[in-house]
Amino acid sequence: MDFTLSDEQKKLVGAFRNFGMETFAPERVSRWCRDQGLPDTVMKEFVDLYYETSEDDVPADVAHTLFSQVLIVEELSRCAGTVLPFQNDLFNLHIMQGFAQGGEAASITADYRQTGRLMFALAISEPDGGSDTMAMKTSCQTVDGKILLNGRKSYVNNGEYAPYILTAAIDRDEKETGAHPSLSFWLVPRNVPGINAVPISKIGQSMLPFALISFDDVELKPEWRLDDAEGGFRRLFHLLEYGRVLLCASSLGIAQAAMDDAVAHARSRKAFGVQVGRFQQIETMLTDMEVRLQNMRSMVYRAACEIEDAGEEERLMVALMKRYVPRAAVEVASDAMQILGGLGYTEGSRVSRIWEDSRGNQIAEGTDQVMVYIAAPLIMEKYRSF
Repeated sequence: MDFTLSDEQKKLVGAFRNFGMETFAPERVSRWCRDQGLPDTVMKEFVDLYYETSEDDVPADVAHTLFSQVLIVEELSRCAGTVLPFQNDLFNLHIMQGFAQGGEAASITADYRQTGRLMFALAISEPDGGSDTMAMKTSCQTVDGKILLNGRKSYVNNGEYAPYILTAAIDRDEKETGAHPSLSFWLVPRNVPGINAVPISKIGQSMLPFALISFDDVELKPEWRLDDAEGGFRRLFHLLEYGRVLLCASSLGIAQAAMDDAVAHARSRKAFGVQVGRFQQIETMLTDMEVRLQNMRSMVYRAACEIEDAGEEERLMVALMKRYVPRAAVEVASDAMQILGGLGYTEGSRVSRIWEDSRGNQIAEGTDQVMVYIAAPLIMEKYRSF
């Protein structure tokens, strides 16, 4: 496939590169990682730029495609050298647009444009489910005339702070039809009685504050439900592929940042009177890192195109991408640490943070092993006729 960028796409990348270079100075990124989030001003600047580009030089049908979102996330992740909250916001908007009525989704998007912050945190994953979304136990059911929500959600990004929690729950009032139970989404105010949030400490991705959310007999109002249409799980599985593509775009961007740092060090550092980059072992590592980056970029771009074009191999390409890209990013970051030597193993080194962030992406949005579970049957089917 030809992934040569159009003039409009080049303008888009250039605009966000300028924003990223001006905004994500190393000392700022370190401080924001310690603070576990970006300032409101930076979030608002991103949102303004994202929507203004479609009003100026880049048409909206280019600026707001999944492929363009990939380009944006990749570029900003490279500039910052860390996982940023932007890809989560873009994915959450896809979820909202996939389940909400048109007017409701438009209202939430308008609020996002005005404030720079999404009004909701997305709650899907569960402590006992992990990558197995079908193992969801959180449910809602009418009891004595009240709709009550019970269950727990894990790794809810911004779950402690968002004013609303977009919660996926099994609807026990509906009879199960077909292979999947009835899935419902509820936009629940954070301050409703019965909701409790506990922060989750983790070793990486510091700008994404995660929380464990529990719902204990939370009384729901019917108007909080987003959609009554059937096929909830099927739609969710499709939308999760958007999240995997954006996550892998982030992995690609931070891996490229690790490569940037490794090359800069190899060019400037001397050992035994010789430039480090001239040692054959270092040359081999840099070459293998570049091979991984080229493969990562091709897989991410192709998966995004497959989704947008509703390609026949969409699920397979996304699964293969998610299987390969985060792991390759970890390998690139690890090699970059090795090239930097002891400096790469310090907290002040960007590549050490990149390694931690990359490792988390092997687990998020479906583990490496789950991608094999998805891909292998599709591969068997693909080669059936040969």
